[in-house]
Amino acid sequence: MSESTEQVQTADRLWQEHRQAPFPDSLRRAEFGGTDVWLLDLYAAGCVSAWLDNGGTLDAENGRILQSCIEDLDRVIPEINDPAGAQYCQRLHQLAVLVSRNLASPT
Repeated sequence: MSESTEQVQTADRLWQEHRQAPFPDSLRRAEFGGTDVWLLDLYAAGCVSAWLDNGGTLDAENGRILQSCIEDLDRVIPEINDPAGAQYCQRLHQLAVLVSRNLASPT
């Protein structure tokens, strides 16, 4: 199995876990440094979903959005005091980083 195939399988598994996990109550209406965590989840999840749906490709705009989400998650995660909220965002971060490292150019 190729490294790329393994990474897509890992991304798919993490995506299924993320979709099944409820958004933590502690993060509803939570903002850290002006970053709304609910919107951050929405944008990052949208990019991951698009990447999976499009066979590992994202357009340039979604690639930029995903990179911005990763940077925001890097800042936000250390501020989250609730273990469930931190775990939720850490999984989203892991997924976003995995996708960003495996972006194929759109055809």
